[in-house]
Amino acid sequence: MSRRPMRFARQALLLQIGLITLVTAIGFLLVASLLDRNLTDQYGQRALGVARAVAADTGLAGAVAGGAQQAVRDEAERAREATGALFVVVTDRDGVRLSHPNPDEIGEHVSTDPRWVLAGHEVVNVQRGTLGLSARGKVPLRTADGTVVGQVSVGFDAQHIETALLRLIATSAAFAGGALLVGVAGAAWLTRVLKRRTLGLEPHELAELVRQREAVLYGIGEGVLAVDAGGRVSVCNREAERLLDTRIETGSPAADLDIPPRLREVLLAGRPVSNLITVSGDRVLVAGHRPVRRDGTDLGGVLTLRDRTDLEALSQELESVRGMTDTLRAQRHEFTNRLHTLSGLLQTERHQEAVEYVQALSTGSIAGLGPAADAVRDPYLVAFLSAKKAGALERGVELELGETSWVPTAVVAPVEVVTVVGNLVDNAIDAARTGSRRPARVEVDLLADGTALHVSVVDSGDGVPEALRARIFTEGVSSKGGGNRGLGLALCRQAARSLGGDVRLAEPEDGTGGAVFVAVLPGVLESATGPVDEREAKL
Repeated sequence: MSRRPMRFARQALLLQIGLITLVTAIGFLLVASLLDRNLTDQYGQRALGVARAVAADTGLAGAVAGGAQQAVRDEAERAREATGALFVVVTDRDGVRLSHPNPDEIGEHVSTDPRWVLAGHEVVNVQRGTLGLSARGKVPLRTADGTVVGQVSVGFDAQHIETALLRLIATSAAFAGGALLVGVAGAAWLTRVLKRRTLGLEPHELAELVRQREAVLYGIGEGVLAVDAGGRVSVCNREAERLLDTRIETGSPAADLDIPPRLREVLLAGRPVSNLITVSGDRVLVAGHRPVRRDGTDLGGVLTLRDRTDLEALSQELESVRGMTDTLRAQRHEFTNRLHTLSGLLQTERHQEAVEYVQALSTGSIAGLGPAADAVRDPYLVAFLSAKKAGALERGVELELGETSWVPTAVVAPVEVVTVVGNLVDNAIDAARTGSRRPARVEVDLLADGTALHVSVVDSGDGVPEALRARIFTEGVSSKGGGNRGLGLALCRQAARSLGGDVRLAEPEDGTGGAVFVAVLPGVLESATGPVDEREAKL
């Protein structure tokens, strides 16, 4: 059975405790060594000071020179009792003791060589003598004329040094113990904070998460933008920056990001969202947002972004094709009836009536769009508007092609053109249907200018409220209200600007009535290479 490895938090705690203990022990030993050295030096200096004081008595020097041993012993004993020294020893010029706490030692030579002191020098040291280990101070004894007649040696018991040292060490030990406890408590608190900050994960788990995060963030085709619980960006991959077409720095507040309003609102609200369609620059994005929590802790949220631009273009093209198919299907029955009539006239040999019938058909309007339909040579636009007209009639709205319309060449960018025209027409039909004016009408004008197409859509609705006119093309803003509206005009302007053109809201010519939207789409028409027709010549 394999032994479970110790968790990193516990390892860190034990390592910190061991390190603190080691540092405290080393510091304590250094302090003890310094205290011992300082106390020894202090007691040595104290002994030297007493010896100097005793040697300063000229009477003692005269007694030594005159051989008055009793007077010397009495003076030395008084000095010893007054200072608490272990001994005060006075010797003559030959190093023979004239005084000593132990009478048996009087008359004996000192245990150390006295010549250095008798030569006029002072000595401070710690030595072991007849009375044990002591801190000693030795000075020469001089007469009034400066002649060295002996020496004075004063010693303090080393036991006093040890007692003082132990007292100071005990105080230092108490302080070191308190510091050790504080250090251990701090290490435990730091370990707990570290564990909370890392969510209880081990270092190898964190490293694996980082590697996985890098692999996921930069290996997927979706944009990922994550914010923490404080509303600041914590993660943003390159795909998200590309889709949003902006540079996003880690730590930036979500409220200050230059991103579509809908995305900013989702990040700030922190609510879950799925398949939110938004417009960013020239891209249509599908966004999803998920709040992130772990063990009851709010960690923020993650926003994912998918590029739907190509899919949206295909959807628009498919819708156009579907509309064209519906129009052709609706017209098939009418053409069948006309062919049956023409066939009957020919079979009954009413040739004149057949010719007149064909002439009547050729001068009629195309798909019910009015006479101006003849001036629009692009079958794509004609079929698309015919389908829109059929749908508008079902909703009680009359859709007409303006009399001034003129498009002599085919469209080369049908997806973008249908996106612009389709959204403008759909909005106009909704506005006319819900407006107060009757009959409900929408008029579309198409005018070619070289390879550019000018589009004007007028409806009979109640117009755009003044408060919304400046923001009507902003994503999420709509005069109809509702949480899922406000995207059509944003898509419309995006498609126009992708071609180098634009869409704007114009004022009605009479100052009343519904809305007038004008679009300019450069380079969407084929250049005219054939002869100029009669209508073009008139213009």
